[in-house]
Amino acid sequence: MTCIKKKRKKSLNFKNESKISDGLDPDKIPTHVGIIMDGNGRWAKKRKLNRINGHNRGAETVRTVVRSAREMGISFLTLYAFSTENWERPKTEVMALMKLLKRFLVEEQNELLENNIRLNAIGQTHRLPKDVTQVLDYALELTAKNSGMVLTLALSYGGRSEIAMAAAKIAEDAVRHKIELGEITPELLSKYLYTHGMPDPDLVIRTSGEMRISNFLLWQIAYSEIYFTHTLWPDLDKAEFHAIIKDYQLRQRRFGKIPSE
Repeated sequence: MTCIKKKRKKSLNFKNESKISDGLDPDKIPTHVGIIMDGNGRWAKKRKLNRINGHNRGAETVRTVVRSAREMGISFLTLYAFSTENWERPKTEVMALMKLLKRFLVEEQNELLENNIRLNAIGQTHRLPKDVTQVLDYALELTAKNSGMVLTLALSYGGRSEIAMAAAKIAEDAVRHKIELGEITPELLSKYLYTHGMPDPDLVIRTSGEMRISNFLLWQIAYSEIYFTHTLWPDLDKAEFHAIIKDYQLRQRRFGKIPSE
C-alpha cells in the first residue's frame, strides 16, 4: 500500500493563521463551494507548452485553493477534476491526468491529515485505472475521521448520468415496494445522488471565461450563486479567490422569493 510521504516542499499547514481571511464576514462564508476548473490547456498554449504542463500547473492551483478555503472556514469544497466526457480526450492526455491524480493523492496525504480535511470522491470512480482507485481508496480511508473540511473530487463525473442513476435506483426500489410512488419528491431524489448528506453548493465558480456549467452538479446547483472569471485556472491565486468570496457575500440570495428590504 502507498506510504505517506514525510516531506513536502509545499504544505497546506496553516495552524498559526487566522481561520477567516481579512475583510470577509465570518457569518457569510459559503458553506459549500464548487469549482469548475477550466483553462489548463489554454494556459499552456499561451506559453507554447504542451497541455500536460498546464495540468501540472493547475495542480498547484488546487493546493492554493484548498488551503485558502480551509483558512476561510469553508466546510465543503468540490472540485470538478475529471468529467465523463474527458475520457474522449487523447489517450496520452488521459493517462497523464491519471498519473497526476495519483501523484496528488499520494503527496497530499500528510497535509490532509494535519489540517483535518476529509477527502471524498463522487462519480463513476470504478472507471479509473486500478492503481489510481487503490490510492484513492487508501486516501479516503485515511482521512475518513477528519472533520474540518470535506474536499470532494468529482472524478469521471457527469450530472446527467448521476440523475439517471438516481432515477434508476428509485425505480428499482419502487418495483420492490421499498418506496411508494407518492413518496418520490425532490428531497427523496437527493438522497439517491452521489452528494447525499452534503449541502447543495452555495457558490459555483468557473474559470477561463467560459459561461456554462458543463454537466456539473446539475441537480444540486439549482439555486447556487454562479461566478464566472476570465482567469485561467492555473492563474487563479489566493487574492482572486478571496475577492470571489467577497463578491458572494455582497449578493442577496432569494431562492425564488421576493427580496427582503
